[in-house]
Amino acid sequence: MSRKIKLIWDFRGPTAKEVAMHHEKHLKDYIEAENLSPNITGNTDLSSMHSIAYMVVEEVNMTDVRDALVPHRGEVYSEKQN
Repeated sequence: MSRKIKLIWDFRGPTAKEVAMHHEKHLKDYIEAENLSPNITGNTDLSSMHSIAYMVVEEVNMTDVRDALVPHRGEVYSEKQN
């Protein structure tokens, strides 16, 4: 069983929440277009001025997705995070 990687995009400022929510829609579209699994995306407010959008990919696909979508950071994904 391969590891899953959570790719993260950070958004800051007064519109961070709205931008992160919108960015998640594009991540869902990318997953569908590329037929990727798992189909895990989300967005989280870290503060009133900092939100993130994220997607989870199999480690084997991480490099291709990273190069195509240029996330700000990544971390090993754990089912316990959700």
